[in-house]
Amino acid sequence: MNSKPWLASYPEGVAWDHAIKPTSVQQILADAVAGFPDRPAIDFMGKRLNYRELGALVDRAAKGLQALGVRPGVHVGLYLPNTPHYLVALFGVLQAGGTVVNYSPLDAAKVLEHKIEDSQTDFLITLDLAALYPQMAAMLGKTRLKKLVVGNLAEMTGAPEQVAAQMKAKNETVDISGDEHHLRFSELLDNDGRYTPHPIGDPREALAILQYTGGTTGLPKGAMLTHANLSSACEQVVITQSGTPPVLQMGTERLLAVLPPFHIYALTVNLLLGVRLAAEIVQHLRFDPKAALRDIAEKKLTTFCGVPTMFTAVIGDPDTPQYDLHSLKLCNSGGAPLPMEVGERFRAITGTWLAEGWGMTETSPTGTFSPAHGQRKAGSCGIPHPGVVIKMLDLEDPSRYVPLGEKGEMCIQGPNVMKGYWNKPEATADSTTFDGLFRTGDVGYMDEDGFVFIVDRCKDMLLCSGYNVYPRVLEEAIYQHPAVHEVAVIGVPDEYRGQSPKAFITLKPGAEAFDIKALQTFLKERVGKHEMVQALEIRAALPKTAVGKLSKKDLVDEELRKQAVAAATA
Repeated sequence: MNSKPWLASYPEGVAWDHAIKPTSVQQILADAVAGFPDRPAIDFMGKRLNYRELGALVDRAAKGLQALGVRPGVHVGLYLPNTPHYLVALFGVLQAGGTVVNYSPLDAAKVLEHKIEDSQTDFLITLDLAALYPQMAAMLGKTRLKKLVVGNLAEMTGAPEQVAAQMKAKNETVDISGDEHHLRFSELLDNDGRYTPHPIGDPREALAILQYTGGTTGLPKGAMLTHANLSSACEQVVITQSGTPPVLQMGTERLLAVLPPFHIYALTVNLLLGVRLAAEIVQHLRFDPKAALRDIAEKKLTTFCGVPTMFTAVIGDPDTPQYDLHSLKLCNSGGAPLPMEVGERFRAITGTWLAEGWGMTETSPTGTFSPAHGQRKAGSCGIPHPGVVIKMLDLEDPSRYVPLGEKGEMCIQGPNVMKGYWNKPEATADSTTFDGLFRTGDVGYMDEDGFVFIVDRCKDMLLCSGYNVYPRVLEEAIYQHPAVHEVAVIGVPDEYRGQSPKAFITLKPGAEAFDIKALQTFLKERVGKHEMVQALEIRAALPKTAVGKLSKKDLVDEELRKQAVAAATA
């Protein structure tokens, strides 16, 4: 059997065995500052910073963090939206010698509390937004969290006083306590930037980021992403875009960053890749298709990485025909499977292929890519990245791999694959094959040309707008409702989100029925926004297997039949 069938499918000028030198994540910024100091680095709400200015802010953040006590072994949380604060804080923590822990604004309070304790987060950087600060302020005194560093969005814009006033008038910001548990972001930066560098040692062992990922049961676990994991993932993308002719070039690209930076996909393909290329990173606080269209056309943006829902919104916007989007050179869809129709329509509008790849939190999140030049296959997520090996593990016998063309569990090895799960050696062992590859939980096959096709999941997991959602977590929350007797949650197709959770419920005797809005209100404090159940069906009984287990397979089959009937009669 050909062990690396993808080699023959590699585009001209791209080598699978291209040398990838592991380095520190902060070295990526240092190289950009040294090579392109006057090149614009960030464009955000009317303010631009060049790489020299960004580097100076990061140096000051590093010194300020060291004054707080950040050093090797200290973990600092980032609870931030897509603003320049994130880049300054990310590189500042790493230059100070600390480890970054990403926190999601979508998380429920109990998950935030768990992450703080589990990750050993002592300091956390956030903004005074009403959607962020109160959640973390509530963690002071009830968790190990010692201090909050709080910035304000307006300070990183071109018109800080005006923006601050507008946000205050809309109640989008809140007042911050002035006690010893708080420090203003501006105060953190109020120094000369002469921080003390800390050598990281072997970048393959040095922990850079704890990136939490959900589990089929219980609370999330932290994937230990090393400096080498993240710098290698970044380099893998650069290599694949450096073929003949090259797609991306140093110091010339303009990148649209609309994904939330706490997500590993956004962190790697927007922020780290942008800095690695010394690109101008155009940050949007949140995704708005009209704003994206306007900036692509007016600022001649060249790179746009997003999730399928974003590309669907762009091609579906009624104003799209008014804009020239042909400056785009690299557009990549990740986080969830890309409908083929969306890719075809996007190319017709922009003249650019909408590339698709596969990756996950534990792989930083590279894994497969669609060749920029040469062969592509409909329905495939592409071929393995440089330095990556992918094999399919026998679903019945985990001591062997299956031949090409046969379905198995995708397993991956490469410099981008995590060190393991934080303080969870058993979970790390359970996700490792007999010969050391990482078991992804995705079921797929590889064809004779090395193209990977994903067909199913081993894990009971949904992909909703690029976020992992675990039905077991939702079921445990719904079971807390006093009227619920039994519940099963499955994923149903959603044209915009890919999948949405639907709950099937039976009631306790004498209990009153309720609607989806009432259920969502009940779940609001128990699950994350990205996990929220979107559909509800109350039944007299739920289907069960021969041994009495709830049969989700029957529910899924019923939903598929309903859709088939609806499509036939449409």
